[in-house]
Amino acid sequence: MADSHAKVPSADTDAGWRWAPAWVLTYVALWPAPGYAEAVLVLGALVAIFKLVVSRFRGGAQLLSNHAWALTSVLFCAYWVPELVSAVDAIDRAHAFAQSAEDLRYLPFLWLAASAVANPRGRRITFTGLAIIVGVWTLDALAQAISGTSPLFFGIDAIKQAISGHPMCSAAETAAADRLSGVLGPCNLKLGQVLASLSPFALYAAGRRFRALGWLLAAAAIGVVMLLAGSRASWITYALVLVLSGWRVLGWKRLLGVFAFGAVALAVMTATVPQVRDRIERTTQALSANEAGVDSALSGRGRIWGAALCMAREHPVNGVGARGFRDAFPACDPDPAQPPAWGAGPALHAHQIVLEILSETGGFGLLLWLAGVALAWRAWRFADETAREDARPAMLALAATVFPFNTHLAFYSTFWGGLTLLLAALYAGSLLSRDARG
Repeated sequence: MADSHAKVPSADTDAGWRWAPAWVLTYVALWPAPGYAEAVLVLGALVAIFKLVVSRFRGGAQLLSNHAWALTSVLFCAYWVPELVSAVDAIDRAHAFAQSAEDLRYLPFLWLAASAVANPRGRRITFTGLAIIVGVWTLDALAQAISGTSPLFFGIDAIKQAISGHPMCSAAETAAADRLSGVLGPCNLKLGQVLASLSPFALYAAGRRFRALGWLLAAAAIGVVMLLAGSRASWITYALVLVLSGWRVLGWKRLLGVFAFGAVALAVMTATVPQVRDRIERTTQALSANEAGVDSALSGRGRIWGAALCMAREHPVNGVGARGFRDAFPACDPDPAQPPAWGAGPALHAHQIVLEILSETGGFGLLLWLAGVALAWRAWRFADETAREDARPAMLALAATVFPFNTHLAFYSTFWGGLTLLLAALYAGSLLSRDARG
């Protein structure tokens, strides 16, 4: 892959894409308003297509190296082709094919995102911008923990009401919120998962600028928010991020001290914060000898996973269709007579990446996902140390997000699928960048 770092002369094509980092950061910053974020993604995809068509793909090396073009496209295909193939005999075939066609919008946007980090200036702006977004959202969540109100969400909600006359979230959703919601609001309780996945950018920036002290302060601030806002899945994700990033900054001995401090903080918050205590109590039910106790500890996911395995057995080749889990659930529900732990209605997705892939896209889908993982790993293995250092925040964010020994949000949903593919593009673009090192 020596040519992936070959220096190329600047060109008008390169200058025309200097806005790419700002576009990516705008997309992320608008996640609290999903409709606007989706509009930015679609517009970015259309602009990318237009500029590439106008230039007839001339000067492509000024945007991305050949290897980065290839890896970004392959990672997209590892996600999208299983979705397309699963639509062939999906329960709702028309909707499945329409969703597959709609998800093609991701590919040109991923090219744009990869090009945003394909040179030192772009990486600096994009990664620093993501770190700032994480920092601002963390401080906002801490303000909510103290005052009871998220300043950022309060402002967004006020703007929404002024425009439409309706709040961002209904009164019922606000009353039902059982954790710190932050800028995303009580009707979108994903702050913990989002911060856990994006935390490598903030920790990397703090450690690079302020060394160990900066990393510790950033880790502590995000960690407090994680305990108050996060699900247990996001705690696992964040713990993985701390391990993989902290040992490089602190060394193993001091990192063990960090986790010891975290354990003390968790014990204190378990004793004083009802939401944290509830999660810990549910987790301890897994020590129960009976199946019901384990399923209760998993918030009903044991039942969901049983249904996912049933779908994989019944549709082993290409699954029930991406996002078809809810339609197939009633026929595979292992305990239909019992009220579900998650409330009324069928389960919406498998809550676990491997089971989601197997149940919705079958063995074919799992093979393609594994092929994408293998190619991403191969690119990392053969990259030089400087390239790895450039890509480390994106690599860690992507690896922690898809870590298989955890529970997950739906990877074929608009929100979480978009986040995961964005991280894949940032990884490919920064690892296989086109600039010269020296």
